[in-house]
Amino acid sequence: MPGGRVGLGQVGAALGKGLLAGIAGTAAMTVSSTIEAKVRDRGSSSAPAEAAAKVLGVKPDGEEGEKRFGTLVHWGYGTGWGAVRGLIDAAGLSGAPATIAHFATVWGGEQVMLPALDVAPPLWESAPVEIGIDALHHAVYAVATALAYGYLDRH
Repeated sequence: MPGGRVGLGQVGAALGKGLLAGIAGTAAMTVSSTIEAKVRDRGSSSAPAEAAAKVLGVKPDGEEGEKRFGTLVHWGYGTGWGAVRGLIDAAGLSGAPATIAHFATVWGGEQVMLPALDVAPPLWESAPVEIGIDALHHAVYAVATALAYGYLDRH
């Protein structure tokens, strides 16, 4: 736009595309983490749901309620972070730099929030392989979100 100004409609469109892209990114991360969990014979992470439960003051009822709440948090969190990808674009950052910024924001936020809520250890107390796997899943999310955002932006 002339003068580098971004209109409210453009920001709204970027947010909408970001939310949709966040759904695609969350789907990709779900696939990557599900495969990794099966290969390593581990259960799914409960830390995000525990964090959300603490923040919201929610106590899911029983194992099935915890599973449903965890799924809701996973999809809501991933979809919501997609809106941030839209804001990054609206701010004028695109391509690989936008994907890197989005990854750093999402993963960095997790690295601050989960230990602060005492639902996961801080990075320096985690095994390097666990850090790498967690970063990989978040990179899958950021790249898939970027690809979906780019598609939506072109169409």
